[in-house]
Amino acid sequence: MRRRATVVTALRAYFDAEGVCEVATPLLSPQATTEPTLRNLAVAQPFAAGREWYLRTSPEAAMKRLLAAGSGDIYQLGPVFRADERGRHHLTEFTLLEWYRVGFSLDALMDDVAAALAAAGFTRTIARVTYDELFAAQFGAAPHVLDAAQLAALAAERGLRLAPADRRDRSLLLDGLYACVLEPALATMGAVFVYAYPPELRAYARLTGSAPPHAARFELVVDGLELGNGYHEIIDADEQGRCFAAENATRAARGLPQVVPDEAWLAALAHGMPAASGVALGVERLLMVLGLGARIDEVSLFAHELDEQGGGDCSSLT
Repeated sequence: MRRRATVVTALRAYFDAEGVCEVATPLLSPQATTEPTLRNLAVAQPFAAGREWYLRTSPEAAMKRLLAAGSGDIYQLGPVFRADERGRHHLTEFTLLEWYRVGFSLDALMDDVAAALAAAGFTRTIARVTYDELFAAQFGAAPHVLDAAQLAALAAERGLRLAPADRRDRSLLLDGLYACVLEPALATMGAVFVYAYPPELRAYARLTGSAPPHAARFELVVDGLELGNGYHEIIDADEQGRCFAAENATRAARGLPQVVPDEAWLAALAHGMPAASGVALGVERLLMVLGLGARIDEVSLFAHELDEQGGGDCSSLT
């Protein structure tokens, strides 16, 4: 408990020295996430009859509204909630550190993440490698030259179970190959920023002007454990709207219910959000890589009160 407090205090001191303002945004939202791989926890009454609210999966939308309102650099440390996530590295409720830097490129944000971790006691050097380099090392080809059938064949060769719809879904196949083949390979590479993802895995990252285009996104992985996700953020409301529409199309293909896009988020972008890069980092996982525990239960004071349900199964893409 005291080691956790020391790490959190060090992180706050880092942001204070950098002039990054701490904010607190609501845990409850009338808006569910459109992200196909995440599930909200719904909250029923005491709100208006027939209306559900949701515990946030991320403070991203609210923080971007603050950026659009002129907040400048901001950070937040607080709980987030994700249904059906429980296992050695997953908790239904966990602590997320999320921050945004106005005017930062993705490279500058990676430098910032390394400096914040150093302030918290992380002493290891962090290497950088592109998604394409990892993919080529494993499969001998660049991901953009392979069609869905070829990606499905690679997944099947690695023993992944594929439903018929999976074989046509490039985003699912690329994400599955990353989670089940590339990320385990990173376990031997120490601390690594993986960046420049295929456009299908952009989430809410901008696309680069390179040929082929890539998503301006990174993941920080330490000994095979995903620690954080960073993005050069989309600031155009129409582009963000297309991302929401693409996520709903993916949800439909996977048999998931449609979700109404976050109109307040889109309105903030239409109002004018400054160019910025942002990152979300799991605090319990940071404590793990700092040596405080091998399982997430060991760094969370009340994890034992949640039933363990497994998680992290890489035998199936869905």
